[in-house]
Amino acid sequence: MKPLDKSKSKFLTKYGPYALITGATDGIGKDFVYELARQGFSLLLVGRRKEILESIRSDINKEFGVTVEHLSLDLSKQADLEILIKNLGSKDIGLAVLAAGFGSGGEFSKLPLDLELNMVDVNCKACVQLSHSLVNKFEGRKKSGIILFGSLVGFQGAPFSATYSATKAFMQSFAEALYHEVKPTGIDVLSVAPGPVSSGFGNRAGMKMSMSQSSQGIAKTCLAALGKQNTVRPGFLSKFLGYSLITLPRSIRTLIMKQIMTGMVQK
Repeated sequence: MKPLDKSKSKFLTKYGPYALITGATDGIGKDFVYELARQGFSLLLVGRRKEILESIRSDINKEFGVTVEHLSLDLSKQADLEILIKNLGSKDIGLAVLAAGFGSGGEFSKLPLDLELNMVDVNCKACVQLSHSLVNKFEGRKKSGIILFGSLVGFQGAPFSATYSATKAFMQSFAEALYHEVKPTGIDVLSVAPGPVSSGFGNRAGMKMSMSQSSQGIAKTCLAALGKQNTVRPGFLSKFLGYSLITLPRSIRTLIMKQIMTGMVQK
């Protein structure tokens, strides 16, 4: 990636100088790290794996020469969330990418309950708490942005991924509502609703991700949509699958998702 001249980065001018990215060590979150570094943003990265964060920080420093700080935190833990919120206070953050999240696959009754509850905490609770803090922090800024993450499976139930699809439905509704609520104050909110993406998601969720798209380039697509629409479906797969399902009754979409998820859940 070739770094931009900072004076030519419209995103840095609008949302800079600092960006927060959670879920920064893999997948779409990592794509945002590199794209925003290319745009000249100083970065605060959050993830669970300290060694990967450090490796990314070193690589970004070498390639783009921007300031990178990182925090190794588990956003399912209230104490870690409070550490992050405290760190936000001292930085002029104008853009937040809340990409931390995970899924699970299998029969709901046989999945570990603590894992399902942990997922709700990371995918929903942490995003609500961080969004609340950020909206208040952004007061008085001319322009700022919050990027949240729904999913293709968030527009209907997804059997064998029941909790995950429910968390993404929650985030989609939350982002849609927040978009209209805070837009008059200069805060742009975007929900990103991708289809299957090649990352560590499948292994952690126990799913076969045979049909998936690369995470590379998704950040650029999302930034182009920020401030112009409330939901973006990045990539061909998310558009094709999403728009081919959208005209069907919700009950039929759920049955189709059952067939898709049956093929994805690893036995």
